[in-house]
Amino acid sequence: MLNYNLPRYLPSADELPDSDETPVDNELQELIPGLLKAILLILWAERMDWFFGIDMGIYYHPEKAPIVPDGFLSLGVERFYDEELRPSYVLWDENVVPTLVLEVVSKKYRKEYSTKLEEYQDLGVLYYIIYSSRRRRKPRLEVHKLVNGKYELHSGHPVWMPEIGLGIGCEKGN
Repeated sequence: MLNYNLPRYLPSADELPDSDETPVDNELQELIPGLLKAILLILWAERMDWFFGIDMGIYYHPEKAPIVPDGFLSLGVERFYDEELRPSYVLWDENVVPTLVLEVVSKKYRKEYSTKLEEYQDLGVLYYIIYSSRRRRKPRLEVHKLVNGKYELHSGHPVWMPEIGLGIGCEKGN
């Protein structure tokens, strides 16, 4: 868990906004995380110890705005919070930092390769994945793994993530 001083009063997920109200500007920002979640629902249909959030706020401090990735995976948490489902992901309630975070680069650059990378690194997210369909000379898919507190770019196709038991890569197809 994070090392920081929290205020005495900690709001619950129900008391915090569930969206940053920022509309997506790229269909892939909805399609790719949705596809990953659908794959996990098939592969891990019997498992109830994981959660995949799409465009959902991750609250790490009650007095700061949440970080809202396009998608994230947490292992070791209840898949279903209650019948209302999760309105947001609150670290002081869940006690589990997401294992994987996905950002799909939009038409308007939102600091996926700088500020967001540093934020996820500081939170302790093990894998930070960035996908950009617009890249031509650099890889479209980057998988960063947290090693000794810093992200290292991993190569390969697919990139195997042993802590999760899955790999991730890019394929073209219908």
